[in-house]
Amino acid sequence: MNRTTIGNLALRAHNPGIWQQAIAVKDKIQTRYLQPEDQGRDQLASFGPAILVVRWTTTIVSLGLVVAGILAVPPITIWLALCATANTIYRTVRPVRYPGTTKNLLALLSETAFYTLAVSATGSWQSPFVLLLTNTTIIAGFARGYGSAVRLALTTSLAVSTPIIVSGEWTNQSLTDSSNWATLLLLSGAVAGFGRRLSGDANKLHNQTLYRVKRLSDANMLLARLHRVAQTLPASLDIDDVVESSVSRLNLLLDHDHSFVILADEANPDLWNVAHCGDIRLPAHVSTSDLPPPAQKCLAQGRQFNSLLVTSSSRGFTPLSKTGIYTPLLARDRLVGLLAIESNAIGAFDERSNRLVAGFVEPVALAIDNAQIFGQLRTIGANEERTRIARDLHDRIGQSMAFLGFEIERLLRVEGTPDKLTDGLKDLREDLREIVTEVRETLYDLRTEVDEATGLAETLHGFASRLAERSGLTVFLDCEVERRLPIMQEREIWRIAHEALTNVERHAKATQVTVVWRYDDHEACLEVVDNGQGLPEPSSDGRLGRTDSYGLTGMRERAASIGAVFEILSNQGEGTKVRCNLPTT
Repeated sequence: MNRTTIGNLALRAHNPGIWQQAIAVKDKIQTRYLQPEDQGRDQLASFGPAILVVRWTTTIVSLGLVVAGILAVPPITIWLALCATANTIYRTVRPVRYPGTTKNLLALLSETAFYTLAVSATGSWQSPFVLLLTNTTIIAGFARGYGSAVRLALTTSLAVSTPIIVSGEWTNQSLTDSSNWATLLLLSGAVAGFGRRLSGDANKLHNQTLYRVKRLSDANMLLARLHRVAQTLPASLDIDDVVESSVSRLNLLLDHDHSFVILADEANPDLWNVAHCGDIRLPAHVSTSDLPPPAQKCLAQGRQFNSLLVTSSSRGFTPLSKTGIYTPLLARDRLVGLLAIESNAIGAFDERSNRLVAGFVEPVALAIDNAQIFGQLRTIGANEERTRIARDLHDRIGQSMAFLGFEIERLLRVEGTPDKLTDGLKDLREDLREIVTEVRETLYDLRTEVDEATGLAETLHGFASRLAERSGLTVFLDCEVERRLPIMQEREIWRIAHEALTNVERHAKATQVTVVWRYDDHEACLEVVDNGQGLPEPSSDGRLGRTDSYGLTGMRERAASIGAVFEILSNQGEGTKVRCNLPTT
């Protein structure tokens, strides 16, 4: 065992922390400096033909100058010419690579040093090899960009000019030659750096296009598979059918008096949707605090358990229940709901009942999760159908109403028409104009959509302008976004904003509304705040607004479909705030 090994063992034994740091530093050095040549992407791969043309052009010109003065040149010049030609042949067979490692950088600098020494030894700026200096400058520009090329050009120029200055042979001609060749080297490096930048932009665009095509291809394959699976599924993908069929199978599987299926509200983690409650009357939506204590315990622990419901702290969904089984519905490691089974008899459920329920809930949870995902996909199809219906209405009903307007105008111009009929036609004309205006605005709103060319901010600006013009509302719009969300998420948020603003226009009796749209590295947030009359008092389940309000329900469902948190804050007489938060990290 040598001295180094003994020292390493001693260090490891007495101070393991420093030993681990030393190992990390060693690995870092090996990773950075001792990697093989093929480590990383070769920055010069796409410039190989251009580099080869420059190499041979400058080499041929240099050889031509040497041959032209072959009788007067010293032997060292001929020897250097042969070395330069051999290097060019070698680099033709084995081109320079630059994957970003120090080893390849040293090879480039070594070639630069050789050319610099060759020029300095054979007449400085009057040397026949002076054009060879452009080789490495151009390669540096292609490999590392403007900065490296300019630094290398300046360093090379100083290296060639310094011996002239030191020897005292500096003349105006020497100054002119130095300036001209230094400028040429700088321009060569700049052109190469610019070429590298153009190539990088083209590669970036190409990679983005390939990535997009791959995403579209993956989506196409998934949709095709979804279509095939949906046609062969043994169960429906409608959430109501799934819950109903699950409860029917549960009734055949286990004797009980009451069963409840509570589904998670993705737009608000503290609220639950009652999907099934049998003949027991429950609100359509309940908060976590309103659930029976055993159900809350089941959700908190994430496991199934059998509970005796004979005390106030262990009550069930109904006062008659004496025994219950509560189990979470889990799919994809995500809580989708809760199944509660209760009996009016004490000790109605034994260990066998627990095992039956444990085996029953897994397929039920998967079926419910499938139905919810399918509902989100169906929403996407509904958006496309909305656009098609708007187009058809515009093409058919719009033309028919325009024709009716022309006919009314024609009848008003007929001579001898009784005054009463004329007055009636005038009223009808005004009513028709109002209907046409309303239909036009409705169709415009239906066809207003977020797409690849128009982002959410631009769509909000356009809609806010039309809303202010037709309703008299003062609309304040505050949008601060530097980039865009995925288009489907932006579309759902736009529909939430559209529904919220439409509610303000029709029901809030407000004079102003503020729309705020923010998107940063952590979250995307939409807020619509008005100064209207506010919403009615909360319902028994704690939710604002009517439980049968399709607009509010639709906004919650849209927020849930993209994983956003939706909430409404309102006080009567103080206005309403609609907020939709989407985490982006």
